[in-house]
Parts: sequence; structure tokens; C-alpha cells
Amino acid sequence: MATIQLEGVTKVYPNHTQAVSDLSLDVADGEFMVLVGPSGCGKTTALRMVAGLEEISGGTVRIGKRVVNDLSPKERDVAMVFQNYALYPHMTVAENIGFSLKLRHVPRVEADRRVAEAAEILGLGELLKVKPANLSGGQRQRVAMGRALVREPAAFLMDEPLSSLDAKLRVQMRAEVSRIQRRLGVATLYVTHDQTEAMTMGDRVAVISTGVLQQCAAPQVLYDHPANLFVASFIGSPAMNLYEARVEARDGRLAVLLGEHRLMLPAVQLTARPALAGYVGRTLGVGIRPEHLTVARESPGDTGTLEAEIELLESLGSEVMVHFRLDAQAVRTEAVAAASLAPVGGGHAGRGLGVARISPRIPIRVGETVPLAVDGGSLQFFDLDTGLAIAGPSRGDAPSRPWSDHPPQAREL
Repeated sequence: MATIQLEGVTKVYPNHTQAVSDLSLDVADGEFMVLVGPSGCGKTTALRMVAGLEEISGGTVRIGKRVVNDLSPKERDVAMVFQNYALYPHMTVAENIGFSLKLRHVPRVEADRRVAEAAEILGLGELLKVKPANLSGGQRQRVAMGRALVREPAAFLMDEPLSSLDAKLRVQMRAEVSRIQRRLGVATLYVTHDQTEAMTMGDRVAVISTGVLQQCAAPQVLYDHPANLFVASFIGSPAMNLYEARVEARDGRLAVLLGEHRLMLPAVQLTARPALAGYVGRTLGVGIRPEHLTVARESPGDTGTLEAEIELLESLGSEVMVHFRLDAQAVRTEAVAAASLAPVGGGHAGRGLGVARISPRIPIRVGETVPLAVDGGSLQFFDLDTGLAIAGPSRGDAPSRPWSDHPPQAREL
């Protein structure tokens, strides 16, 4: 068992492209750490530097107590699982799983024991004599994992291992991979571009954009307390609604003006975020999660409502995704554009669009205008100059860099 530590790790290619910048990350013994971010953000490059498949331009990588910067991949005692299974078609499941042991000249009895043990963990016991052509995609991925397991490595590295599977199988395999990792208790660094995959699998999730770590925290912390506009935009499906709003003092309370809409802030917001008082007369970013909006035809509630023109309804059975337009300016920043893949000033930017999660039992039609009540206590606020969250005193009102909570202790297995 071991830990994985990255200290100020940087990757600059010969053409001066900087893929990873000053990345520091600690993966505790037994922890499942997920690196997530959009395509091209540097997460796979970071993983390959840990594996020894990419040369490190700067910084230090430790696996256990060893600095491994100058060690070959073979000497680092890690096992990788890739997106493509890379199975040998002429070999059986057992032969594929045990191939690395054969190359290492592990005694036959010991190799058979390890193969049988891995097959039992992965539910492949009845398929050991079957060849890859006769396996499903999920079974092939389990064989690829088995090939990594039998090596009994100090750490696992996984590079988008589920991305080639269909949607239903990916959901099943997410649970399988998590179950196996918990049973083994080995430090695991897992790369994905799918934020749903990251949130459901990781003990902690590290969000990366343009090679820079934006925030590293437990999934629920990322969702409830995003450190900046990029994390707020990227984490959550559907994404957080983000609007520009002007802060004003009214009747001894603070309010935010979103276009023609006024939302009164509950006292709990100023208690939690005293820095908001310093934004009176200024414009900031307001974030509203889709589940914090409800149709309020009778009562506007204590916070107020947003008059929303319904443009599209997506029924998911248990809930309806309500796409709407309102008279408010959507946040336009490079961070939000990167997370949404929309250009600044184009796509959805600046058009006052939003999404709400609504019960299917609430009658609502495309084309009508409905009042949406807002849960004022759940609003998020962001400084539009820095992009950072306006957080409570426990995390600093305006942190100068992305913050990270502490890694958890190793789990009891």
C-alpha cells in the first residue's frame, strides 16, 4: 500500500505549450481520487507523468516514500487501466490476466493463485477459458482491470476506462470499479471528463482547467461550495444557472437585482458571507442550482420570484427539466465559456437562459410565463473580477488561489 503525491508538477512541451502548471495533489493510502475536467485540460498528461509515460518538466512525484521522477514506468510499481482494453485476441481470459506475471517469471502456482483471486473479485471465474471476442464490453474492461490487479501494485492509475462503453453499461461499471477499489484499498488516481462519473465514484475530486488545479474536495463540497466560476459551471448536471446581479441595501436587508427581478437575501446569507455587504452598489455573479427553483403561482416566498418564459420541457419521468428565458444577464467569463464549451459572448452566454428541476405533477406548458421562486439560502455568489466565490469566513472571503480540503484518513476495510 502507498500514497501518491504530486508537488508543483509541471509539463511544458518543446513547442512551449504548458499542459500542466504547478499541480500539487495528495492521494491518501486507499483513497479513490478523480481528476476531472474538459477535454485538453491536462488531466491525462498529469496521469501519464505519474505513470512515467511523460517526462516531468518540473516538480516532484512520489509513490509511497520514493521520488519516482527518474524511474521507468516498470520501476514505479503502478498499474494502469486504459480506455482501450488492449487484450490479446488469441489468448483466453486467464492468459490475458496472467500475461504480466508470465513476463516477470512469477512461479506458475503463484501466478495461478493470483489469476484465480482476481477473477473471483471481478466476477470472471466462469469465463477464464473464454477469448475476448466472445466477451461483452463490460467483461473485457474487467479483464483489463484483472491484468492490473494481479500485479498487486502500490497504486492504480485509470485513464477514462469506461468512456468506450454504452451509457447503461457505464453506470453498472461505475459501481463495479468503486466496489473493487474499496475491497482492495489501493490508492487510485482516476481520470475522466464526465463530471457525473467523477461525483459518483471519487472520495475526492480534483477539478482541472487549462492545466491548473481549480479545486480539490469531496464531491458534495464541490457541489455545495464551488471555489470559483469554473467549478460552479462544470460541476452539476444540469449546470448551475449563473447571472450578473447588482447588490443593493433595502429596508435593512440586502437584495440582488437580476435585470427586472429583485431577490431579497435572507439574513443567513449575510451571516455566512459578511463580505457581501462590501458589494452594495456593485455587480457580482449569482448562482442558482436548478433544484433550488420551484413554480410559485400563489406565493412568491420570502426571497422573491423570477418571471420565466418556458422554452422547452424535458420529461425524465421522476422530474422535468424546464428550460426557460428571463430578463437577466447571464455571466460572461472565460471560465464559464470553458466549462460550457460556449464562446464568450455567444452560444448561451448573455442570453438569460436557465434550467429548473420541476415535479412532473406541476402543470406547465411551453410558451407560458411562470413565476419561479428561489431558495434564497442556497444562492451562491462570485466576484466577477477574480472569478472566485464570495465564501464564508471559514474559507476566506476572497481566497487568492483554489483551495483544497484535507485528504481523508485511509479507510477501514
